[in-house]
Amino acid sequence: MWRTDSLRPPTLEVQHAEWQRVLKAGMLGHQLELSEQDAKTRLYRSFEPAVVPGLLQTAEFARALFSRAVLVHKVPNDVNDAVAKRMQRQEMLYRTDKAFHFVITDATLRYRLCSPDIMLGQLDRLVSLTSLRNVKLGVIGYETQYVVDPRHGFMMYNSDLARVETYSAELNLRQPHEIELYTATFESLAAVASYGAAARAIINRAIADLASSVPEGGE
Repeated sequence: MWRTDSLRPPTLEVQHAEWQRVLKAGMLGHQLELSEQDAKTRLYRSFEPAVVPGLLQTAEFARALFSRAVLVHKVPNDVNDAVAKRMQRQEMLYRTDKAFHFVITDATLRYRLCSPDIMLGQLDRLVSLTSLRNVKLGVIGYETQYVVDPRHGFMMYNSDLARVETYSAELNLRQPHEIELYTATFESLAAVASYGAAARAIINRAIADLASSVPEGGE
């Protein structure tokens, strides 16, 4: 049986949402749609091998990524509004009726997706998030032996939706066997991640390495 709010299976358009269509009016609309999903989600799980998850991003990091999306997808520039909405969505991280489990890789901490100054602020933000009561943040260090390969990022909302973002589209997966596969994959990745003080140590190493590569006085 399909796990949807209706008795009919989701259409291909819902399952495979091309960014050109999703973002045609700008990025704020997509953030508003995500807010609707947020309201229904009590357990949020996310694995990201390359990019800091949206709910953990600083405003500056989010602005850098949104600005790039405007150029890549040639959509209306509403970056400031989209950033403001993403920051507003992050308020739910402090709600005790919700639980969040994020797993990222060491590479996520080191890819140069923005300026060093912005990335240093983002890494500092991640350190602080490791102490939130209802947020579990795991980091998989480079030396870790993987059980399953970190093929791509994905998000899981409760136990009825797995979302994958590709270069061209957002995939919304709801079939039971898909949910089962992504749940097992997430659990395997989470099992080899470091948490708490160990996670902070990995992040702090990335901070030290990045800071040492930046000349005094900036770039």
